[in-house]
Amino acid sequence: MMYFGHIAGILRDPKNEWDLIRDEHYSATTVFFGQLSILAAIPALALFIGVTQVGWSVAGEDPVRLAFSSAAGSALLFYVAIWLAVAFIGGCIYWMEKTYGGEASLDSCLVLTTVTATPLLLSGISMVIPMLWLNVLVGMAAMAYSVYLLYSGTPRIMQIPEDRAFMFSSSILTVALCTLVGMLAGSVIAWTHIVPLVYLP
Repeated sequence: MMYFGHIAGILRDPKNEWDLIRDEHYSATTVFFGQLSILAAIPALALFIGVTQVGWSVAGEDPVRLAFSSAAGSALLFYVAIWLAVAFIGGCIYWMEKTYGGEASLDSCLVLTTVTATPLLLSGISMVIPMLWLNVLVGMAAMAYSVYLLYSGTPRIMQIPEDRAFMFSSSILTVALCTLVGMLAGSVIAWTHIVPLVYLP
């Protein structure tokens, strides 16, 4: 699987690893069912464990936990949302690429999106301990590295010059941030109308 074959290289020497990933020509099926199916489960399962087994505390009070059914529904929606977000961003990259001189396939666009998101998804393990300052700190560090992966990977996967790749990466980053905001808004709606949060007494 791409995840197990390239994860260490992406963290250690991303520029060289991007070239290896490009040359291996992964399909969308391999990306989604090989790498993303595993990566998306990490934050979803961590969220479920954190809110049902550990709980979170406000101002030093007793920990608050969610009921099993409520937490399971939230985790499942989170898992699906990650898949949809990656697919949407990958589709946007494919749609925008001609503007910047890219000729990559939709498969390659999805590879770029999934690999770029890998640090963020791995950082989801921190949600096993649902402490706001810890989750934000870990998430911000992971986001910074994901941004670096985006800017280093775009010229290699899309095979375009560095100057155009920089502008393209900035456009992709804008789409990704808007997608993240959409996921947060969707979470609020889901918790209100689809999977209401049920707290344990």
